[in-house]
Amino acid sequence: MTAPLPVRPPEPPTTGESAPEPPGNKPPTRLLAPLRETGKLFALGLAVSRAIFRRPFQVREFIEQFWFVASVTILPAALVSIPFGAVIALQVGSLTQQLGAQSFTGGASVLAVIQQASPIIVALLISGAAGSAICADLGSRKIREELDAMEVMGVSPIQRLVVPRVLATMFVAVLLNGLISVVGTLGGYFFNVIMQDGTPGAYLASFSALAQLPDLYISEFKALIFGFIAGIVAAYRGLNPRGGPKGVGDAVNQSVVITFMLLFFVNMVLTAIYLQIVPAKGS
Repeated sequence: MTAPLPVRPPEPPTTGESAPEPPGNKPPTRLLAPLRETGKLFALGLAVSRAIFRRPFQVREFIEQFWFVASVTILPAALVSIPFGAVIALQVGSLTQQLGAQSFTGGASVLAVIQQASPIIVALLISGAAGSAICADLGSRKIREELDAMEVMGVSPIQRLVVPRVLATMFVAVLLNGLISVVGTLGGYFFNVIMQDGTPGAYLASFSALAQLPDLYISEFKALIFGFIAGIVAAYRGLNPRGGPKGVGDAVNQSVVITFMLLFFVNMVLTAIYLQIVPAKGS
């Protein structure tokens, strides 16, 4: 009898394919996905910022989007600003009465409306009303492959569609901020004078004693930045829907949630920087 032949070990594959990596060496894709999305969002913001200064500028598209955003936000902004101003005036008036400084009710409440409440209301309305519509419009164009057809024809979707919408949200946000500041201040004045027995002279005098012109500047600057953020987030989620028509609806919800999260973070940063740079009046 002959001895059995030795069994040769299997040779490694020669097709150029590498052996699968052990599970411990795989990158944490779930952890990196939010970072990728954040990077793409910032990249879109930079692309839009550069495209704003390129020609040709879509004037007609900008006017149409400006009118649409304004038409869906002006009335809600005016209606929401009245209770906001009233609540702030009533709360501040109650606190100043307890501290014996009721004469400063007007200045404190107006500063709260102008610096904080007004830009936040603007961002919430722009994101909830206009941003969701922008996201749905771009998302429906994406799933119908209209954006791909534009790229094939050499037309940039960012230049043609995104830039006018982002600029429209920014300009409308600035105008709405002025409207909300005026209406909210008048609402706070009415409730303080009528319901808390305040005097009109003390209300106006405290405002002139505490407020300063940079307070209005930071309010308008916040509104401009918040409008830009709302437009960019809505455009980004609209340009990247997943899963067909259902994905468009999910993208709309995500755009509103992401905008709200960024809004409060950016508002905190801008407020902290402003308070460090601009000293209080009389200090």
